[in-house]
Amino acid sequence: MQTQLIIDNEARDARDGRTFERRSPLSGDLVTEGAAASVEDALDAVESAATAFTTWSTTGPSQRRAVMLKAAQIMEQRTPEFIETMMSEVGAAGLWAGFNSFLTSQLFLEAAGLATQIQGETIPTDKPGALSMTVRQPVGVVLSMAPWNGPGVLAARAIAYPIVCGNTVVFRASETSPKTHAIIAEILHEAGLPAGVLNFITSAPEDAERVVEAIIAHPAVRRVNFTGSTPVGRSIAQVAAKYLKPALLELGGKAPFVVLDDADIDGAVNAAVFGSFLYQGQICMSTERFVVDESVADEFVSKFTERAKSLVAGDPLTDPACIVGPMVRAESGARINALIDDAVAKGAEVVVGGHADGAAMSATIVDRVTPAMDIYDRETFGPITTVVRVSGVEEAVQVANDTEFGLAAAVFGKDSSRAFQVALRIQAGHVHVNGATVQNEAQAPYGGTKASGYGRFDGRAVINEFTELKWVTIEPSDQQYPF
Repeated sequence: MQTQLIIDNEARDARDGRTFERRSPLSGDLVTEGAAASVEDALDAVESAATAFTTWSTTGPSQRRAVMLKAAQIMEQRTPEFIETMMSEVGAAGLWAGFNSFLTSQLFLEAAGLATQIQGETIPTDKPGALSMTVRQPVGVVLSMAPWNGPGVLAARAIAYPIVCGNTVVFRASETSPKTHAIIAEILHEAGLPAGVLNFITSAPEDAERVVEAIIAHPAVRRVNFTGSTPVGRSIAQVAAKYLKPALLELGGKAPFVVLDDADIDGAVNAAVFGSFLYQGQICMSTERFVVDESVADEFVSKFTERAKSLVAGDPLTDPACIVGPMVRAESGARINALIDDAVAKGAEVVVGGHADGAAMSATIVDRVTPAMDIYDRETFGPITTVVRVSGVEEAVQVANDTEFGLAAAVFGKDSSRAFQVALRIQAGHVHVNGATVQNEAQAPYGGTKASGYGRFDGRAVINEFTELKWVTIEPSDQQYPF
């Protein structure tokens, strides 16, 4: 597979003809060759978007809505191609790739509905004969960046929401999933976006910092949004702050799953398997820490272990039954193995699974984890999860919050009132009572706290991120002033 840059709705190679490669983490075979944009290419994309903003920002909601509705329809038509591409580029099982396609279509529909929800309000005023109001207006060019692990829905939200608010977008795709991301851009162009409203670029990993800073520094760029790791997000936030550009950041997580003493254990195990091992645990809201009351811990771990043993690991491209595919990078195995060795040396027990072989790893559960172990608070981002045993609600809340992250969480308990109170005390952007940590609905605000970032995608809250709130008054010209 090959990808090109798309600027002014026209595909083209990088100026100097440079490319980069995405290779399979299992076989090492070439999967995608992408155009490696230079700083000059990136600035071409910004200039194109700045020109398009002058007209796109004045379009009415019906035109913006029509594009998003058409995009949802085209996404459904291209689902088989999207699934095949995502499976090839990032090792996703068909289930996760298909779910991404579905979520992407739903997001386009939700974005279409927001077109008429960009509203201001009237404000009471003490000035006789005056009208005081607020309006929300597009901000300008938006730099959007999305990761490889949910390449459909995460790219769509990074692009669709700014555009439906009247902005134009320069989308920098992940070098790990360039073709999958390119499909999203192609869909929106096919849906009717005018030239320059969405420009698509890819760059080689070694050029990323220079390209991104050049875009952020451009005066026409007024907002930045990024989904990815906390270290990279922190760097982007620093660059954005340097140029006084607001940023929306959705970063890493260490999602806790609290199992109270009255929990439905079978229900908790169902959610545990899904939340821990969907897409090899490579989702920012994957369950990485089970906080289990000691009175039910043995039963929970036993049943969770049996279910994990049944999950087929391998290559989803060759085995349709595969649930746990390869990690996206071969070097992930060594990193996770070091965490396992440290935990075992300090008293933890591997109850199912074990060490990774490069990118290949079966579903793994590490029980009796304590704060002394590195795996307790480091994001693993692989098919491995941990169990921390606690005594009572207070300790459960303390352990759930004992992390720098605050993205997703879950609480299981039959006493829904008590479980709800626990949910309110957990420091996370979204918490689910008797549900999995991995959840997404386009109509619900999504984002994190602490080191998981700030700002919100989805729902009406996203309008605040991509519009400028302006106070406007209409006053009598002959009013009297004190001097």
